[in-house]
Amino acid sequence: MGCMSEMNTQQPTTYLGRTGVEVSRLCLGTMMFGDWGNKDHEDSIRIIRRAIDSGINFIDSADIYAYGESEEILGKAIAEHGRREDLVIATKFFNGMKEQPNYRGGSRRWIMQSVEDSLRRLGTDYIDLYQMHRPDEHTDIDETLRALDDLVRQGKVRYVGSSTFQPSQVVEAQWAARENHTSRFVTEQPPYSLLARGIEADLLPTTHRHNMGTLVWSPLAGGWLSGKYRKGQELPTARRGSEKDPFDLNDPKTAAKFDAADQLGALADDLGVPLVHLALAFVLRHPGVTSAIIGPRTMEQLESQLEAASLELDEATLNRIDEIVPPGTNVDPGDAGFSNYWLDSERRR
Repeated sequence: MGCMSEMNTQQPTTYLGRTGVEVSRLCLGTMMFGDWGNKDHEDSIRIIRRAIDSGINFIDSADIYAYGESEEILGKAIAEHGRREDLVIATKFFNGMKEQPNYRGGSRRWIMQSVEDSLRRLGTDYIDLYQMHRPDEHTDIDETLRALDDLVRQGKVRYVGSSTFQPSQVVEAQWAARENHTSRFVTEQPPYSLLARGIEADLLPTTHRHNMGTLVWSPLAGGWLSGKYRKGQELPTARRGSEKDPFDLNDPKTAAKFDAADQLGALADDLGVPLVHLALAFVLRHPGVTSAIIGPRTMEQLESQLEAASLELDEATLNRIDEIVPPGTNVDPGDAGFSNYWLDSERRR
């Protein structure tokens, strides 16, 4: 087995679905900037600036990240950068921003308010890609798409997308947009990693058929592919206040994930590359994937990931990965990113 890793001063780019917009294959995620991660605003801005200087032109956020604080940090970084037009800025709406009713979801009422809030926090007059963070079972997709179409017509939003939709929901949204002559979702944002390959079975073929860009989140499987989860090494402790130890190897699903992560780490060792690079290169290798969203909390974490998009994996390496985690499967079903509430007992009885 062999592979090649070379540093590019300019990050590789590709087209965002059929929009004609060119984006870096690594997309900078901002969830870790602010109260949920790096609380130092100036340090977070330095990380964003370093990512931009490396050639990353695609940055993804969401209103819910630290309840708006992450968007505010990104807005400061954009202002310091001074060339808004060079960047493709994506953000998301849906999750509850307050405990009161009507501050969440896919209703026209909330979309019209949430976009104004995001524009203010980002310090910009338009959002390149405005995404629905999760499907909304309480709102007709027609209403959501009509509201988003109005934002596109007003120039406040360039394109719209979805996140963590199931294949049937992706198709429904595409059909509704065509039927009602509204803007359609041009992207989908699902979870995808060496340990969570479930989207290969149906979602990625679906987005490919509809000419959608696919931006994958959690390509490092929430840290499981950072290289820290190896046999003979001390596992990280549970987060403060956590009711459950996420690294309890008595749990069969956790044990299976740990074993797979260890085997993948050994494969990376054989190739002479960091496991982080192997993990990111793998998800970018799939022809249905546009960009992988990286979410560094520190400058060190960012620097450790910048070279990954230039790593080429050969057939022998890909075959070995398939042996460790079969195509189209999630080692832990809980990593699918979507909990099918229709299987809850109260829905079935």
